[in-house]
Amino acid sequence: MGRILAIDYGVRRTGIAVTDSLQIIANALTTVDTKQLLDFLKEYTRREEVELFVVGLPKQTNGLDSDNLPRVRSFVGQLKKALPDIPVEWWDERYTSVMAHHAMLESGIGKKARQNKALVDEISACIILQGYMESRRFVR
Repeated sequence: MGRILAIDYGVRRTGIAVTDSLQIIANALTTVDTKQLLDFLKEYTRREEVELFVVGLPKQTNGLDSDNLPRVRSFVGQLKKALPDIPVEWWDERYTSVMAHHAMLESGIGKKARQNKALVDEISACIILQGYMESRRFVR
């Protein structure tokens, strides 16, 4: 069984989260410079078996498309072309940054660490992945 890898795509940085090989636990993996994202994913999939990409679907709180959606769609097109054997699914990413900040506060992480935007992106990717995994548990 391959891993599921979640992507919280951003203009400058992209948060990455991944499951264990049994798809039980979601873990924040890293934050990647968005310009290097496709190369990172190609290299990662050479080392690890990835069964599915889950990409955060950027929507505004009112449900309308966000300004970032065209960039994310363009990236997903490139991803599908570069790694055509790995399917891509979308997952609503509304409120993930807020949830990431809240999780950081509850965990007792210091103020300086909470200001680390890369950490917020990683945690947001993990929240996307966890939400996706939980939705599949109810479907099975």
